[in-house]
Amino acid sequence: MKTWQKIAIGAGAVVVLGGMTWFSVYKSNQDVVTVQTGRVAREDLTSIVTASGEVRPKNYTNVLGEGIGKITDIVVNEGDHVKKGDVLLHLESVQPGADVQAQQASIDAAIAAMKGASANYDSAVATVAQRQSDMNKAMLDWQRSQQLFREQLISKQDYDASKSTYDGAVAALNAAKAQLDSSQASRDQARFNLDQARAVLAHQEDVLRKTTYRAPIDGIVSYIAVRVGENVVPGIQNASGSFLMTISDMSVVTAEVKVDETDITSVKNGQSADVSIDAMPDKVFKGHVTEVGELAILRTSGEAAMTETTANTQEARDFKVVITLDNPPASVRPGLSLTAKIQTAQKQNVLTVPIQALAERTQKELDEAKNGTSENVTLAAAKSDSDNQKTEIQGAFVVRNGKAQFVPVQTGITGVTDIEVTGGLHEGDLIVTGSFKALRSLKSGASVKIDNSAPKTDQSTSS
Repeated sequence: MKTWQKIAIGAGAVVVLGGMTWFSVYKSNQDVVTVQTGRVAREDLTSIVTASGEVRPKNYTNVLGEGIGKITDIVVNEGDHVKKGDVLLHLESVQPGADVQAQQASIDAAIAAMKGASANYDSAVATVAQRQSDMNKAMLDWQRSQQLFREQLISKQDYDASKSTYDGAVAALNAAKAQLDSSQASRDQARFNLDQARAVLAHQEDVLRKTTYRAPIDGIVSYIAVRVGENVVPGIQNASGSFLMTISDMSVVTAEVKVDETDITSVKNGQSADVSIDAMPDKVFKGHVTEVGELAILRTSGEAAMTETTANTQEARDFKVVITLDNPPASVRPGLSLTAKIQTAQKQNVLTVPIQALAERTQKELDEAKNGTSENVTLAAAKSDSDNQKTEIQGAFVVRNGKAQFVPVQTGITGVTDIEVTGGLHEGDLIVTGSFKALRSLKSGASVKIDNSAPKTDQSTSS
Protein backbone atom coordinates (compact mmCIF):
# COMPACT_ATOMS: atom_id res chain seq x y z
CA MET A 1 0.00 0.00 0.00
CA LYS A 2 1.31 3.31 -0.99
CA THR A 3 2.07 6.02 1.55
CA TRP A 4 -0.57 8.50 0.35
CA GLN A 5 -3.22 5.80 0.61
CA LYS A 6 -2.27 5.12 4.20
CA ILE A 7 -2.47 8.84 4.95
CA ALA A 8 -5.90 9.10 3.32
CA ILE A 9 -7.24 6.12 5.25
CA GLY A 10 -5.90 7.56 8.53
CA ALA A 11 -7.40 10.97 7.82
CA GLY A 12 -10.74 9.37 7.00
CA ALA A 13 -10.67 7.40 10.22
CA VAL A 14 -9.94 10.58 12.19
CA VAL A 15 -12.85 12.40 10.49
CA VAL A 16 -15.25 9.54 11.15
CA LEU A 17 -14.14 9.27 14.78
CA GLY A 18 -14.46 13.06 15.23
CA GLY A 19 -17.90 13.05 13.69
CA MET A 20 -19.05 10.25 15.96
CA THR A 21 -17.68 12.11 18.98
CA TRP A 22 -19.40 15.39 17.96
CA PHE A 23 -22.68 13.62 17.31
CA SER A 24 -22.47 11.89 20.69
CA VAL A 25 -21.84 15.22 22.47
CA TYR A 26 -24.59 16.94 20.44
CA LYS A 27 -27.14 14.28 21.31
CA SER A 28 -26.17 14.35 24.97
CA ASN A 29 -26.60 18.17 25.11
CA GLN A 30 -29.65 18.36 22.88
CA ASP A 31 -32.17 18.17 25.77
CA VAL A 32 -30.09 20.24 28.25
CA VAL A 33 -31.72 23.58 29.17
CA THR A 34 -29.53 26.51 30.20
CA VAL A 35 -31.00 28.15 33.32
CA GLN A 36 -30.23 30.72 35.96
CA THR A 37 -30.45 29.69 39.61
CA GLY A 38 -30.71 31.08 43.12
CA ARG A 39 -30.96 29.85 46.68
CA VAL A 40 -33.93 29.71 49.02
CA ALA A 41 -32.95 32.21 51.72
CA ARG A 42 -34.31 33.90 54.81
CA GLU A 43 -35.10 37.60 54.61
CA ASP A 44 -37.23 40.32 56.16
CA LEU A 45 -40.19 40.73 53.84
CA THR A 46 -42.58 43.65 53.43
CA SER A 47 -45.69 43.36 51.29
CA ILE A 48 -46.37 46.58 49.38
CA VAL A 49 -49.33 47.75 47.32
CA THR A 50 -48.41 50.53 44.90
CA ALA A 51 -51.04 52.97 43.64
CA SER A 52 -51.09 56.37 41.98
CA GLY A 53 -53.33 59.35 42.61
CA GLU A 54 -53.22 63.01 43.55
CA VAL A 55 -52.96 65.36 46.51
CA ARG A 56 -56.30 66.24 48.05
CA PRO A 57 -57.12 68.35 51.11
CA LYS A 58 -59.18 66.48 53.66
CA ASN A 59 -61.59 69.42 53.84
CA TYR A 60 -62.44 71.59 50.85
CA THR A 61 -65.51 73.34 49.52
CA ASN A 62 -66.64 74.38 46.07
CA VAL A 63 -68.19 77.85 46.11
CA LEU A 64 -71.29 77.69 43.91
CA GLY A 65 -73.55 80.39 42.55
CA GLU A 66 -76.52 81.20 44.80
CA GLY A 67 -78.07 84.13 42.96
CA ILE A 68 -78.17 85.67 39.52
CA GLY A 69 -75.94 88.63 38.75
CA LYS A 70 -72.84 89.99 37.01
CA ILE A 71 -69.47 89.78 38.74
CA THR A 72 -68.17 93.28 39.48
CA ASP A 73 -65.11 92.44 41.57
CA ILE A 74 -63.03 89.40 42.54
CA VAL A 75 -61.19 90.22 45.76
CA VAL A 76 -58.91 87.15 45.99
CA ASN A 77 -56.38 85.41 43.76
CA GLU A 78 -55.46 81.76 43.44
CA GLY A 79 -53.08 80.79 46.25
CA ASP A 80 -54.37 83.43 48.69
CA HIS A 81 -55.00 82.34 52.27
CA VAL A 82 -58.45 83.27 53.54
CA LYS A 83 -60.30 83.04 56.82
CA LYS A 84 -63.91 82.00 57.25
CA GLY A 85 -66.08 85.04 56.46
CA ASP A 86 -63.53 86.85 54.28
CA VAL A 87 -64.99 88.47 51.13
CA LEU A 88 -64.24 86.55 47.93
CA LEU A 89 -66.13 88.43 45.21
CA HIS A 90 -69.01 90.86 44.59
CA LEU A 91 -71.95 90.78 42.20
CA GLU A 92 -73.87 93.76 40.87
CA SER A 93 -76.15 94.82 43.77
CA VAL A 94 -78.06 97.96 42.62
CA GLN A 95 -81.44 96.27 42.18
CA PRO A 96 -81.22 94.04 45.31
CA GLY A 97 -80.11 97.06 47.37
CA ALA A 98 -83.04 99.17 46.11
CA ASP A 99 -85.46 96.33 46.87
CA VAL A 100 -84.18 96.17 50.43
CA GLN A 101 -84.60 99.93 50.92
CA ALA A 102 -88.12 99.87 49.46
CA GLN A 103 -89.11 96.97 51.65
CA GLN A 104 -87.64 98.68 54.71
CA ALA A 105 -89.92 101.65 53.97
CA SER A 106 -92.87 99.27 53.71
CA ILE A 107 -91.98 97.89 57.11
CA ASP A 108 -91.84 101.40 58.58
CA ALA A 109 -95.33 102.05 57.19
CA ALA A 110 -96.55 98.73 58.57
CA ILE A 111 -95.13 99.58 61.98
CA ALA A 112 -96.98 102.93 61.94
CA ALA A 113 -100.21 101.17 60.96
CA MET A 114 -99.63 98.68 63.73
CA LYS A 115 -99.24 101.47 66.26
CA GLY A 116 -102.47 103.14 65.04
CA ALA A 117 -104.38 99.85 65.21
CA SER A 118 -103.07 99.22 68.72
CA ALA A 119 -104.15 102.73 69.83
CA ASN A 120 -107.64 102.18 68.40
CA TYR A 121 -107.83 98.85 70.19
CA ASP A 122 -106.80 100.41 73.50
CA SER A 123 -109.44 103.16 72.97
CA ALA A 124 -112.08 100.53 72.25
CA VAL A 125 -111.13 98.68 75.44
CA ALA A 126 -111.57 101.91 77.42
CA THR A 127 -114.92 102.60 75.74
CA VAL A 128 -116.18 99.12 76.62
CA ALA A 129 -115.16 99.69 80.23
CA GLN A 130 -116.98 103.02 80.29
CA ARG A 131 -120.11 101.57 78.68
CA GLN A 132 -120.01 98.68 81.14
CA SER A 133 -119.93 101.18 84.00
CA ASP A 134 -122.83 103.17 82.52
CA MET A 135 -124.84 99.99 82.04
CA ASN A 136 -124.24 98.90 85.64
CA LYS A 137 -125.45 102.30 86.95
CA ALA A 138 -128.51 102.24 84.69
CA MET A 139 -129.33 98.69 85.85
CA LEU A 140 -129.16 99.72 89.51
CA ASP A 141 -131.36 102.79 88.84
CA TRP A 142 -133.92 100.66 87.07
CA GLN A 143 -133.96 98.07 89.86
CA ARG A 144 -134.68 100.86 92.38
CA SER A 145 -137.35 102.28 90.08
CA GLN A 146 -139.05 98.89 89.98
CA GLN A 147 -139.18 98.74 93.79
CA LEU A 148 -140.42 102.32 94.09
CA PHE A 149 -143.03 101.78 91.37
CA ARG A 150 -144.43 98.72 93.18
CA GLU A 151 -144.68 100.80 96.32
CA GLN A 152 -146.37 103.55 94.23
CA LEU A 153 -143.73 106.04 95.25
CA ILE A 154 -142.91 107.12 91.66
CA SER A 155 -145.02 107.68 88.63
CA LYS A 156 -145.29 105.39 85.63
CA GLN A 157 -143.46 108.02 83.58
CA ASP A 158 -140.38 107.92 85.85
CA TYR A 159 -140.46 104.14 85.79
CA ASP A 160 -140.48 104.05 81.97
CA ALA A 161 -137.69 106.63 81.79
CA SER A 162 -135.48 104.50 84.06
CA LYS A 163 -136.24 101.43 81.91
CA SER A 164 -135.30 103.29 78.72
CA THR A 165 -132.05 104.52 80.25
CA TYR A 166 -131.08 100.94 81.17
CA ASP A 167 -131.92 99.58 77.71
CA GLY A 168 -129.88 102.37 76.11
CA ALA A 169 -126.87 101.54 78.34
CA VAL A 170 -127.08 97.86 77.33
CA ALA A 171 -127.19 98.80 73.65
CA ALA A 172 -124.25 101.17 74.07
CA LEU A 173 -122.23 98.42 75.79
CA ASN A 174 -122.93 95.97 72.95
CA ALA A 175 -121.90 98.60 70.39
CA ALA A 176 -118.67 99.25 72.30
CA LYS A 177 -117.92 95.50 72.40
CA ALA A 178 -118.51 95.27 68.65
CA GLN A 179 -116.16 98.18 68.12
CA LEU A 180 -113.61 96.42 70.33
CA ASP A 181 -113.82 93.28 68.19
CA SER A 182 -113.35 95.38 65.05
CA SER A 183 -110.33 97.16 66.56
CA GLN A 184 -108.80 93.83 67.59
CA ALA A 185 -109.23 92.48 64.02
CA SER A 186 -107.63 95.63 62.62
CA ARG A 187 -104.73 95.30 65.05
CA ASP A 188 -104.25 91.61 64.13
CA GLN A 189 -104.32 92.47 60.43
CA ALA A 190 -101.72 95.20 60.99
CA ARG A 191 -99.53 92.67 62.84
CA PHE A 192 -99.89 90.15 60.01
CA ASN A 193 -99.02 92.82 57.45
CA LEU A 194 -95.94 93.69 59.49
CA ASP A 195 -94.86 90.03 59.71
CA GLN A 196 -95.34 89.64 55.97
CA ALA A 197 -93.31 92.76 55.26
CA ARG A 198 -90.52 91.51 57.51
CA ALA A 199 -90.54 88.14 55.72
CA VAL A 200 -90.25 89.90 52.35
CA LEU A 201 -87.43 92.01 53.77
CA ALA A 202 -85.61 88.86 54.92
CA HIS A 203 -85.91 87.50 51.38
CA GLN A 204 -84.68 90.75 49.85
CA GLU A 205 -81.77 90.92 52.31
CA ASP A 206 -80.86 87.33 51.42
CA VAL A 207 -80.82 88.27 47.74
CA LEU A 208 -78.60 91.24 48.59
CA ARG A 209 -76.36 89.04 50.77
CA LYS A 210 -75.85 86.67 47.86
CA THR A 211 -74.23 89.47 45.88
CA THR A 212 -71.26 89.27 48.26
CA TYR A 213 -69.59 85.85 48.49
CA ARG A 214 -67.61 85.02 51.62
CA ALA A 215 -65.23 82.16 52.45
CA PRO A 216 -67.16 79.30 54.11
CA ILE A 217 -63.99 77.80 55.67
CA ASP A 218 -60.38 78.68 56.44
CA GLY A 219 -57.98 77.68 53.67
CA ILE A 220 -56.37 78.73 50.42
CA VAL A 221 -58.04 79.69 47.17
CA SER A 222 -56.97 76.71 45.10
CA TYR A 223 -58.98 77.44 41.95
CA ILE A 224 -61.00 80.33 40.47
CA ALA A 225 -63.29 79.43 37.58
CA VAL A 226 -64.83 82.85 36.75
CA ARG A 227 -63.77 86.36 35.70
CA VAL A 228 -65.01 89.89 36.28
CA GLY A 229 -67.93 90.66 33.97
CA GLU A 230 -69.23 87.12 33.75
CA ASN A 231 -72.73 86.25 34.92
CA VAL A 232 -73.34 83.97 37.89
CA VAL A 233 -76.33 81.63 37.83
CA PRO A 234 -77.53 79.16 40.45
CA GLY A 235 -77.47 75.53 39.42
CA ILE A 236 -75.40 72.36 39.49
CA GLN A 237 -71.65 72.43 39.93
CA ASN A 238 -70.71 71.63 36.32
CA ALA A 239 -73.03 74.26 34.80
CA SER A 240 -71.33 77.28 33.28
CA GLY A 241 -71.50 80.26 35.63
CA SER A 242 -72.51 78.14 38.62
CA PHE A 243 -69.11 76.90 39.83
CA LEU A 244 -67.11 79.90 41.04
CA MET A 245 -64.04 78.74 42.97
CA THR A 246 -62.62 76.14 45.37
CA ILE A 247 -61.38 76.81 48.90
CA SER A 248 -59.06 74.09 50.27
CA ASP A 249 -58.15 73.59 53.91
CA MET A 250 -54.54 72.40 53.68
CA SER A 251 -54.10 71.89 57.42
CA VAL A 252 -54.79 68.19 56.82
CA VAL A 253 -53.44 66.90 53.50
CA THR A 254 -54.36 63.53 52.03
CA ALA A 255 -53.24 61.41 49.11
CA GLU A 256 -56.23 59.99 47.25
CA VAL A 257 -55.14 56.95 45.22
CA LYS A 258 -56.84 54.21 43.24
CA VAL A 259 -55.94 50.64 44.24
CA ASP A 260 -56.46 47.73 41.87
CA GLU A 261 -59.29 45.38 42.80
CA THR A 262 -56.83 42.48 43.16
CA ASP A 263 -54.96 44.32 45.94
CA ILE A 264 -57.77 46.07 47.82
CA THR A 265 -58.51 43.16 50.17
CA SER A 266 -55.10 43.55 51.80
CA VAL A 267 -55.43 47.31 52.42
CA LYS A 268 -56.69 48.29 55.89
CA ASN A 269 -57.08 51.49 57.89
CA GLY A 270 -54.00 52.44 59.88
CA GLN A 271 -51.45 50.85 57.54
CA SER A 272 -48.36 52.99 56.95
CA ALA A 273 -47.49 54.31 53.51
CA ASP A 274 -44.66 56.12 51.73
CA VAL A 275 -45.86 58.88 49.40
CA SER A 276 -43.75 60.32 46.58
CA ILE A 277 -45.00 63.55 45.00
CA ASP A 278 -43.93 64.00 41.37
CA ALA A 279 -43.31 67.72 41.83
CA MET A 280 -40.97 67.03 44.76
CA PRO A 281 -38.53 64.38 43.52
CA ASP A 282 -36.15 62.58 45.88
CA LYS A 283 -38.50 63.22 48.82
CA VAL A 284 -40.67 60.61 50.52
CA PHE A 285 -43.47 61.60 52.90
CA LYS A 286 -44.85 59.31 55.56
CA GLY A 287 -48.56 58.73 55.95
CA HIS A 288 -51.18 56.23 57.02
CA VAL A 289 -54.37 54.87 55.49
CA THR A 290 -57.47 56.62 56.88
CA GLU A 291 -60.17 55.56 54.42
CA VAL A 292 -60.74 52.50 52.23
CA GLY A 293 -63.50 52.76 49.62
CA GLU A 294 -66.28 50.19 49.57
CA LEU A 295 -67.52 50.83 46.04
CA ALA A 296 -65.60 49.87 42.90
CA ILE A 297 -64.85 52.57 40.32
CA LEU A 298 -64.42 51.84 36.61
CA ARG A 299 -60.85 52.61 35.61
CA THR A 300 -61.48 54.55 32.40
CA SER A 301 -64.73 56.38 33.09
CA GLY A 302 -64.43 56.90 36.85
CA GLU A 303 -68.08 55.91 37.33
CA ALA A 304 -69.30 53.73 40.16
CA ALA A 305 -69.47 50.09 39.07
CA MET A 306 -72.84 49.50 40.77
CA THR A 307 -74.90 51.80 38.57
CA GLU A 308 -77.45 50.34 36.19
CA THR A 309 -75.39 51.22 33.10
CA THR A 310 -72.11 49.79 34.41
CA ALA A 311 -73.19 46.74 36.42
CA ASN A 312 -72.45 44.20 33.67
CA THR A 313 -69.28 45.69 32.19
CA GLN A 314 -66.06 43.68 32.39
CA GLU A 315 -63.84 46.76 32.57
CA ALA A 316 -61.05 46.82 35.16
CA ARG A 317 -62.04 48.27 38.52
CA ASP A 318 -60.25 50.28 41.19
CA PHE A 319 -61.08 51.29 44.75
CA LYS A 320 -60.47 54.70 46.29
CA VAL A 321 -58.02 54.75 49.22
CA VAL A 322 -57.24 57.89 51.22
CA ILE A 323 -53.84 58.29 52.91
CA THR A 324 -53.35 61.12 55.40
CA LEU A 325 -49.85 62.63 55.30
CA ASP A 326 -48.23 62.89 58.74
CA ASN A 327 -46.10 65.96 57.97
CA PRO A 328 -47.14 67.50 54.64
CA PRO A 329 -44.78 70.06 53.09
CA ALA A 330 -45.84 73.70 53.22
CA SER A 331 -45.53 74.04 49.44
CA VAL A 332 -47.91 71.18 48.61
CA ARG A 333 -50.85 72.05 46.36
CA PRO A 334 -54.09 70.21 45.58
CA GLY A 335 -54.02 68.11 42.42
CA LEU A 336 -50.30 67.26 42.43
CA SER A 337 -49.65 63.75 41.07
CA LEU A 338 -48.19 61.20 43.45
CA THR A 339 -47.39 57.55 43.99
CA ALA A 340 -48.11 55.75 47.26
CA LYS A 341 -46.56 52.53 48.52
CA ILE A 342 -48.81 51.03 51.19
CA GLN A 343 -47.23 48.48 53.54
CA THR A 344 -49.93 45.85 53.89
CA ALA A 345 -47.90 43.20 55.76
CA GLN A 346 -44.45 42.72 57.25
CA LYS A 347 -42.59 39.58 58.39
CA GLN A 348 -39.06 39.00 59.60
CA ASN A 349 -36.65 36.13 58.92
CA VAL A 350 -38.93 34.14 56.61
CA LEU A 351 -38.04 31.80 53.73
CA THR A 352 -38.25 33.63 50.40
CA VAL A 353 -37.73 33.01 46.71
CA PRO A 354 -37.77 35.44 43.76
CA ILE A 355 -41.29 35.90 42.44
CA GLN A 356 -40.22 34.93 38.92
CA ALA A 357 -39.14 31.50 40.19
CA LEU A 358 -42.76 30.43 40.66
CA ALA A 359 -44.48 28.51 37.89
CA GLU A 360 -47.73 26.63 37.52
CA ARG A 361 -48.14 23.11 36.18
CA THR A 362 -51.23 20.97 35.87
CA GLN A 363 -51.11 17.41 37.08
CA LYS A 364 -51.57 16.31 33.47
CA GLU A 365 -48.46 18.25 32.42
CA LEU A 366 -46.42 16.76 35.28
CA ASP A 367 -47.51 13.28 34.31
CA GLU A 368 -46.62 13.90 30.67
CA ALA A 369 -43.17 15.16 31.69
CA LYS A 370 -42.67 12.09 33.84
CA ASN A 371 -43.66 9.80 30.98
CA GLY A 372 -41.42 11.63 28.51
CA THR A 373 -44.08 13.34 26.37
CA SER A 374 -43.62 16.97 25.35
CA GLU A 375 -46.07 19.79 25.89
CA ASN A 376 -45.59 23.47 26.64
CA VAL A 377 -46.34 24.79 30.13
CA THR A 378 -46.94 28.28 31.49
CA LEU A 379 -45.62 30.60 34.16
CA ALA A 380 -47.83 31.70 37.04
CA ALA A 381 -47.78 35.23 35.60
CA ALA A 382 -48.90 34.05 32.12
CA LYS A 383 -51.73 31.64 32.87
CA SER A 384 -53.66 30.54 29.77
CA ASP A 385 -57.43 30.89 29.69
CA SER A 386 -57.67 27.51 27.96
CA ASP A 387 -56.33 25.79 31.11
CA ASN A 388 -58.75 27.46 33.54
CA GLN A 389 -60.78 24.27 33.77
CA LYS A 390 -57.73 22.32 34.93
CA THR A 391 -56.43 22.24 38.47
CA GLU A 392 -53.07 23.98 38.48
CA ILE A 393 -50.30 23.40 40.98
CA GLN A 394 -48.02 26.26 42.01
CA GLY A 395 -44.41 25.36 42.53
CA ALA A 396 -40.74 25.89 41.72
CA PHE A 397 -38.01 23.89 39.98
CA VAL A 398 -35.34 22.56 42.35
CA VAL A 399 -32.00 21.56 40.77
CA ARG A 400 -30.94 18.11 41.99
CA ASN A 401 -28.17 16.06 40.37
CA GLY A 402 -28.21 18.23 37.24
CA LYS A 403 -31.95 17.91 36.75
CA ALA A 404 -34.83 20.32 37.44
CA GLN A 405 -37.50 18.75 39.64
CA PHE A 406 -40.86 20.50 39.98
CA VAL A 407 -41.81 20.89 43.67
CA PRO A 408 -45.24 22.19 44.80
CA VAL A 409 -44.84 25.32 46.92
CA GLN A 410 -47.12 27.09 49.39
CA THR A 411 -46.65 30.86 49.61
CA GLY A 412 -47.43 33.72 51.98
CA ILE A 413 -47.03 37.48 51.61
CA THR A 414 -45.49 39.05 48.50
CA GLY A 415 -42.75 41.67 48.60
CA VAL A 416 -41.39 43.86 45.83
CA THR A 417 -39.22 41.15 44.22
CA ASP A 418 -39.53 38.16 46.55
CA ILE A 419 -42.37 36.04 47.93
CA GLU A 420 -42.66 34.15 51.21
CA VAL A 421 -42.47 30.34 51.11
CA THR A 422 -44.54 28.59 53.78
CA GLY A 423 -44.10 25.03 52.55
CA GLY A 424 -42.44 22.82 49.94
CA LEU A 425 -38.91 24.26 49.97
CA HIS A 426 -36.08 24.39 52.49
CA GLU A 427 -33.45 26.97 53.22
CA GLY A 428 -30.49 26.62 50.84
CA ASP A 429 -32.39 24.73 48.09
CA LEU A 430 -31.05 25.55 44.63
CA ILE A 431 -33.96 26.70 42.46
CA VAL A 432 -34.37 27.83 38.88
CA THR A 433 -35.01 31.59 38.66
CA GLY A 434 -34.76 32.19 34.91
CA SER A 435 -34.73 32.84 32.18
CA PHE A 436 -38.39 33.53 31.42
CA LYS A 437 -38.10 31.59 28.19
CA ALA A 438 -36.49 28.62 29.94
CA LEU A 439 -39.06 28.54 32.76
CA ARG A 440 -41.94 28.76 30.31
CA SER A 441 -40.98 25.53 28.60
CA LEU A 442 -39.05 23.72 31.36
CA LYS A 443 -40.31 20.23 32.21
CA SER A 444 -39.91 18.40 35.46
CA GLY A 445 -36.95 16.04 35.23
CA ALA A 446 -35.23 17.92 32.41
CA SER A 447 -31.44 18.17 32.44
CA VAL A 448 -30.21 21.68 33.07
CA LYS A 449 -27.03 23.64 32.67
CA ILE A 450 -26.45 26.49 35.12
CA ASP A 451 -25.25 29.81 33.70
CA ASN A 452 -25.50 32.67 36.20
CA SER A 453 -23.24 35.02 34.26
CA ALA A 454 -24.51 38.51 33.53
CA PRO A 455 -26.36 38.83 30.21
CA LYS A 456 -24.20 40.07 27.36
CA THR A 457 -24.80 43.66 26.27
CA ASP A 458 -25.41 44.36 22.61
CA GLN A 459 -22.60 46.78 21.76
CA SER A 460 -24.48 48.20 18.81
CA THR A 461 -27.41 49.28 20.98
CA SER A 462 -25.38 50.42 23.98
CA SER A 463 -23.04 52.68 22.00
